[in-house]
Amino acid sequence: MGLPALVRDVAIDYTALSLVAPEKVLFRYKLEGLDRDWQDAGTRRQAFYMNLRPGKYHFRVTACNNSGVWNEAGTTLDFSIAPAYYQTRWFQGLCLVAAILIGWALYHLRVRQVANSISARFDERLGERTRVARELHDTLLQTIQGSKFIADGVLLDPTNDPTRLRSTLEKLSGSLQLAVQEARGALNSLRASTTQRNDLAAAFREVMDECRRDTSMKTSLRLSGETKDMHPVARDEVYRIGFEAIRNACMHSQAKQLDVALTYALDLTLRVLDNGVGMDAVVLDKGRDGHFGLHGMRERAARIGGKLTIVSSQNSGTEMTLLVPGRNIFRKPGVSPLEKLKAAFKGPDRP
Repeated sequence: MGLPALVRDVAIDYTALSLVAPEKVLFRYKLEGLDRDWQDAGTRRQAFYMNLRPGKYHFRVTACNNSGVWNEAGTTLDFSIAPAYYQTRWFQGLCLVAAILIGWALYHLRVRQVANSISARFDERLGERTRVARELHDTLLQTIQGSKFIADGVLLDPTNDPTRLRSTLEKLSGSLQLAVQEARGALNSLRASTTQRNDLAAAFREVMDECRRDTSMKTSLRLSGETKDMHPVARDEVYRIGFEAIRNACMHSQAKQLDVALTYALDLTLRVLDNGVGMDAVVLDKGRDGHFGLHGMRERAARIGGKLTIVSSQNSGTEMTLLVPGRNIFRKPGVSPLEKLKAAFKGPDRP
């Protein structure tokens, strides 16, 4: 007899014929494979089994008459309980294979995580070396190059005027002193950029003041929005991008007006605009030979997940715009929904 799957409790009824004293008939039974010994049932004519597992079973029952004589042959009942799908051997084998595959996948995932962690450390070291190179180029190298131009001007002067020579040497000394300060500042920023808190607007004002000392260019700085606390590394990258853009305008644009706009809103926006001679399309795309300023600006913007746009044409000036998402630079970029809605409709201020 076959029973369906998920049957766990079974009740078996049995009886024996006695014409003399049926109430004195005694019974005993045994379910082979489950009961070790015979189970004395007395006069009870029913056997109960619970929590049976799937499989085949052989049930035996014998009776004893009122004279105490047992029927050794007795009678038997064979039945089976079908297994559910999750109780079959093929399913258990499938689970075993799945467990092995999952373990294998987890092992390889862990190996990949370790490899990626090591690779990330190597990339971090390489990125730091690249950053050091950019710092030296954007500060020390450019100032030393400017000092060379001052010295070359004296060497090419056929008059050798002592007064002009002294003035030039004083200017050269100041330029070299600036190079020392910039080099020291670059090294200090590499050591403590994650702990220092700088004011971007104040830093840009200092760069523009330096620009006015060497040129007759007029400058203006517009600050919009409430200043927010920024991640030091991202803040330094923004400063270096703005520094490079302002220095380029001062040294190469021949502009009469330089405007800088710094906007704190949902995102951070920096604009540097001059009305100078502009840049050639080839220079704008690939930069000048031996110079890495534009390329370094784009690298810095990509490093912090920002978008850098430079628009320039002959005799119409140059406009540099840097947009950095707030989630990438602000330590606490929490903005109310109303402020987000205002920022979306208003957009960043233009100088």
